Amino acid sequence: MRIDRYLSETTGMSRKEASKVLHRGEVTLDGEVVKKGAVQVPSAGLVEWNGVTLERLGPTYILFHKPLGCICANDDPRHPTVFVYLDLPNPEKFHTVGRLDLDTSGLLLVTNDGQWSHRITSPKHACEKVYRAQLADPISEEAVEKFAAGIKLHGDVALTKPAKLTIVNEREALVTLSEGRYHQVRRMFAAVGNKVEGLHREQVGELTLGDLEPGEYRHLSAEEVALF
Repeated sequence: MRIDRYLSETTGMSRKEASKVLHRGEVTLDGEVVKKGAVQVPSAGLVEWNGVTLERLGPTYILFHKPLGCICANDDPRHPTVFVYLDLPNPEKFHTVGRLDLDTSGLLLVTNDGQWSHRITSPKHACEKVYRAQLADPISEEAVEKFAAGIKLHGDVALTKPAKLTIVNEREALVTLSEGRYHQVRRMFAAVGNKVEGLHREQVGELTLGDLEPGEYRHLSAEEVALF
């Protein structure tokens, strides 16, 4: 890899900015000053910028406890994004695995591995996700049956896939889905005459938040990555 590209990928600077940094003699490769952007960085090469080692970030997998009030985007002019909470180099190279809306909290996966995230979000793989919902009105047993049978959502042609609705108390329930339509949990409850007043995702596949507080995150282990 060219050293100007290496600088761009490890720091987020543009190739033009990288050329200026190189020209100023601020970059070394294995202890030697490099000024030409075309110089190739070997696989075991040590690149430093003003004495700070620059390392390329490989595939990265993060489990994040998304708080309320932030959105799943790399940039937004009105609201903070989830990347405000994540200490990542080149955050623009990362994406969220699916989305939780502004008013939904809970488990969110973040990665720079597009194939891995596709396996989780693709309808073909039917990855289950568990949500805890607080409702405006008491939940009926009829709603349990309707969720299990599939619901016709406003604007959609096909019924939702069978979903498991577990009543925790009269105004709180767990919903297990194997698909991810737009605002699906809220729309399903609206279709049975109820309104979601609070929504929190507790689980994706076998992953749970554990003791992570809102705004905290951790990197997944190799075993956890391999679950998908």
